[in-house]
Amino acid sequence: MFHAVTCLLALYVIWRLVWRQRWRAPLKWALAIPILLASQHHLVTRNFFGSMASPEIPAAALMVLNWAFGSIVVAAVLLLVQDLLGLLAWPLSRRTARTLLTAPAPRAGIGVVALLLAAVGVWQAVRVPEVRSIEIQLARLPAGLDGFRIVQLTDLHASRLLQRPWMQAVVDRTRALAPDLVVLTGDMVDGTVAARTDDVEPLRELAAQHTVYAIPGNHEYYLGYRQWLEHFERLGVRMLLNEHVSIGRDSAQFVLAGVTDRAAAPFGQPMPDIDAALAGVERDAPVILLSHRPPGAQENARAGADLQLSGHTHGGQVLGLHWVTQWANDGYVSGRYQVGGMQLYVSNGAGLWPGFALRLGRASEIVQITLRSAKASEKGR
Repeated sequence: MFHAVTCLLALYVIWRLVWRQRWRAPLKWALAIPILLASQHHLVTRNFFGSMASPEIPAAALMVLNWAFGSIVVAAVLLLVQDLLGLLAWPLSRRTARTLLTAPAPRAGIGVVALLLAAVGVWQAVRVPEVRSIEIQLARLPAGLDGFRIVQLTDLHASRLLQRPWMQAVVDRTRALAPDLVVLTGDMVDGTVAARTDDVEPLRELAAQHTVYAIPGNHEYYLGYRQWLEHFERLGVRMLLNEHVSIGRDSAQFVLAGVTDRAAAPFGQPMPDIDAALAGVERDAPVILLSHRPPGAQENARAGADLQLSGHTHGGQVLGLHWVTQWANDGYVSGRYQVGGMQLYVSNGAGLWPGFALRLGRASEIVQITLRSAKASEKGR
């Protein structure tokens, strides 16, 4: 299905952009064939160079392929907007409508803009993310934990695109924040343990300085789930698989819980179970829940979570296209949401899948969360 959709996007760009130009047929074919091939590069890498989740080709080649594929996606969106405007203009001005629907120059301009935006998008995708600092007040958080700082890293997607130097830079930036706790909310890797061992090694440094807890995302299941769980433990990263731990200072504590991902089903692994994750938790205990995907937030709120930290969406990656991601994730795509009595934070993520390495208007991020206690605020009044 995915490959059919990308093929249709390429054919639409060829039909509405290339074939509308007053060029000779050989030139049109010379452009049409690479566009069609670029739209199917996932199929080629899946069959000959690793997998769709983990294309094992050089980073430079991945950047070029993502630039080409991103150009197709951006061009298709811009062309669709132009065609819709042309159809809407038809009853009002036939001349304007014909210009929008048939004039070759504006369409060539769209092609140039798409190439430039895709280049910027790839650069934004592979750069080391900036720190985003937020404060979240929890009603049940003990006053003694006011100011407790958590760094959330999600969707690191270690791969041939985002290799050890990039991961090291993310870890160094995180360590410099000196947080009380670091949480990894899934999709840390793309590839097997053998392929990514060196790329994730910097996580060992992070765990040596801070307590690090993690949950799996959907990508952890694709290539060696059990092996990855063992490897993360060797790195000093504690996995929370439908379970919880108590975190805090002296008698001031909160519950940190984590659930698995629904991608577990085809692999015969435990599905997300919020009841198991919170089994034995006292009713009045403050709960911070790690859940890779934001959907299910309403159920988690009813189960007693005060704050849910999620990723998965990458913030939608491209402004405008993020509406599709939002629709596919129960309306949650980026930032803060109030879900019943629970707060939800959906991070844009630090990295992304190397099959669509494009960010435009949805920047990557390392999230620093300072917890605030409503009880401490009341005492200060």
